Amino acid sequence: MPDPTAESPDERLDELVELVVELASGHLGARRAPSAAGDRIDAVTVGLNMLAEELQALNEDLEQRVVERTHQVEQAHRQLQRLALYDPLTGLANRTLLADRIDQAMAGLDRGVEPPAVLLLDLDGFKVVNDSFGHVVGDRLLVEVARRLQEVVRDTDTVARLGGDEFAVVAAATTATRAIEIAGRIQDALKRPIQAGAHQCWVGTSIGIRMAEPGQTAETLLRDADTAMYVAKGQGRGGVRFFEPAMHATALVRVRVAEELRTAISDDQLEMHYQPIVELDGERITGVEALVRWRHPVRGLLGPEQFIDVAEDTGLVVPLGGWVFETAIAQLARWRADVLGRTAFGMHVNVSPLELRSPSFAEDVLGRLVRSGAVATDLVVEITETQLMGEDPQTARTLDTLRTAGVGVAIDDFGSGYSSIGYIRRLFVDTIKVDRSLVADVDTDAQQHRVAAAILTLVEAFGLTAVAEGVETAAQAAHLRALGCRYGQGYLWGRPVPADVMTGLLSTAVQEPAPRS
Repeated sequence: MPDPTAESPDERLDELVELVVELASGHLGARRAPSAAGDRIDAVTVGLNMLAEELQALNEDLEQRVVERTHQVEQAHRQLQRLALYDPLTGLANRTLLADRIDQAMAGLDRGVEPPAVLLLDLDGFKVVNDSFGHVVGDRLLVEVARRLQEVVRDTDTVARLGGDEFAVVAAATTATRAIEIAGRIQDALKRPIQAGAHQCWVGTSIGIRMAEPGQTAETLLRDADTAMYVAKGQGRGGVRFFEPAMHATALVRVRVAEELRTAISDDQLEMHYQPIVELDGERITGVEALVRWRHPVRGLLGPEQFIDVAEDTGLVVPLGGWVFETAIAQLARWRADVLGRTAFGMHVNVSPLELRSPSFAEDVLGRLVRSGAVATDLVVEITETQLMGEDPQTARTLDTLRTAGVGVAIDDFGSGYSSIGYIRRLFVDTIKVDRSLVADVDTDAQQHRVAAAILTLVEAFGLTAVAEGVETAAQAAHLRALGCRYGQGYLWGRPVPADVMTGLLSTAVQEPAPRS
């Protein structure tokens, strides 16, 4: 007997149709319970429910995948935006974002807001660190520099890395006084040594500042700040200069000089001249200072003051220094074999800070001595007092290696503004070259005479050799000799001359064995 509570087949068929319609409409959670009859209609009902379960699971999985893919696309978009606007190494703004921030700051000028200032700087000594210790150390140094820069600017300012070791700061709504204050904080922050992995590095910076004016573009402001920076570097590292219109012409000249100097090094346009160093008692030549000259095809013979700064700013000082040492050491070997015999002699060669900070510098110099057959004790490297400022460990190691091998070390321009007794106590120092500023009036100015006497007394007390630079008159030489100075260098005994002329002077001079200069 049929169950009176059971639904009729027609009703269940209608429900099945409704279920199909719901599922087709996207309502995948729709279900129908089978009846107690357990017939074919119920079998279809169970089948549709199972199909709905599977469709719902597939749909949920698809929705999850869509969510994940959407998230990945959004992440990729953000990453692309970051790559487009931020430096991947330091996380600072890049040139594109910096230009946008400059444009935003410039837009405020129409509302009476103070103009922005653009500060541009690069790192003195970074190339040597990067070349000597590798890019990993160089990158760590840049990251630390970026961190320090961000610490010293205002929240409203933007710090950017433009590439390599070049950074910029946009100080929004500021004044020239505040821009100078920011520059000072930047330089103070970079005076401290930077620990890059296992290496302690020292870098400095010169800063160019461009105060914005209405109508200027970001490109113009960055160019002018860059120009001011190079002027600051040319006037002595660690300086700060505001842009002036006349600087642009100077910058173009420096660019041309750098291009021509690169050609000069490779095309044999350089010459070495030598200035005698003499013993004041008897005026015998006991050494020479090697001084590079550039035989420019248009401008004629150029002295180092006309191109050395450009060489240091562009990194050309390293290949230039290599040429200087190669040439001077080869000439030293020839003189020792053909002219000097067993006479004591010193070939003085100036060294740049970039060269001294290279771990391979001492090895390169000693290698050139071996290849040429020259004697290490005949070579004297000259460094300035400013190169000893900051106690750079690599410089100390380089000088110690050279001194241990027998190469002499002289402090050049001593007394020119940074004099310290600590320098003349260094174990690797042999010679003190007294700056010409202390020699010029030694015979006429009582105060100058006392200062020179005090320095010469200290030099003698530490058992070092003194060479007075810039001696131009016999009276100056006589006073220096009376003060106990043994050696002199200057126009009184001759200007720098080519190797062949100096060879003649050495050949004709009767030189008894004398102490090394």
